[in-house]
Amino acid sequence: MIRRGLVDDSIGLKYGAGGRAMRALIERVCLAGIGAAPVDGIGLAAMDDGAAIRVGDQWLVITTDSHVVHPLEFPGGDIGRLAISGTVNDLAVMGATEPLALTCAVILEEGFSRASLEQVYVSIRRACEEAGTTIVTGDTKVMGRGEIDGLVLNTTGVALCKRVIPDAGLEPGDLLIVTGTIGDHGMAIMAARHKLALEGDLRSDVAPINGLIRVALAAGGLDLVAMKDPTRGGVSSALHEMAEKGGVGIIVDEMQVPVRQQVRAACDLLGIDPLAVANEGKALIGVRPDAADRVLTALRRHPLGAEAAVIGRCIDQHAGAVMLDTGFGRRMLAEPEGELLPRIC
Repeated sequence: MIRRGLVDDSIGLKYGAGGRAMRALIERVCLAGIGAAPVDGIGLAAMDDGAAIRVGDQWLVITTDSHVVHPLEFPGGDIGRLAISGTVNDLAVMGATEPLALTCAVILEEGFSRASLEQVYVSIRRACEEAGTTIVTGDTKVMGRGEIDGLVLNTTGVALCKRVIPDAGLEPGDLLIVTGTIGDHGMAIMAARHKLALEGDLRSDVAPINGLIRVALAAGGLDLVAMKDPTRGGVSSALHEMAEKGGVGIIVDEMQVPVRQQVRAACDLLGIDPLAVANEGKALIGVRPDAADRVLTALRRHPLGAEAAVIGRCIDQHAGAVMLDTGFGRRMLAEPEGELLPRIC
């Protein structure tokens, strides 16, 4: 089991932010007495994007997520689109690109606007249509004023697939592909939340990417060996998890990492590394070297993968470490303690 240090007596925002602190909390507290994997399957202890249970000759993949983004609406999406996309994408990066159905539980603050709630459900329906799925059951609760901040959504997704793709399958020599530009979601949220007058159109990338992952799986076959959803903590946090679980080192070619000009400018202005910024419509894909070109070609033919790129490779040294090749030398890429901005998804 991965050990990431002590957990404070008082739980702060960093423990829900997707980095080292959150994983330490899960390992030290949440896994105590639970989390055992089903036979031949993937359970909570694996800390993957979901669980996998053998059902006959298929795998039942299950994932769940709670959504507390602030503001509820932001350039490129809102909490409804985010909830559906996040759940569908967690299934997809485990190889389950055909979601059977989702659940959606809603917790509302007393006084929340009906019109705002209706708009959230418009977004939920549209995102479900994009992903080819639907909501089949749910729950509704209302809390008193001040007991919750507006609206919280919890979604669970289930899907069947023939082959599960864990995030722990990397080997030395494997290449890493990111399916598009990074940092779009986190910077859009930051600008909207703090009303930053930044140049350029900062918009979230939030979208269901199960169709994109489907074409990658078709192109890569058994040579596609690992996937991860780089949400909270960004690409940096996801790569550290993949490296540690796979027992490999990872070298990232900084010049090959796709970043939109407006995102890079905003990150430079604020002193933020785009590799540590959250994404909500991207995936990291590990492939055997011989499969990289055909997976990349398939991704770039899809509307959501036009800017996909090979950004790194795995080595048999420095297991669990991620190094950044800047073009002038290499340096260790630190894993974020937590997300730079809390309540990001």
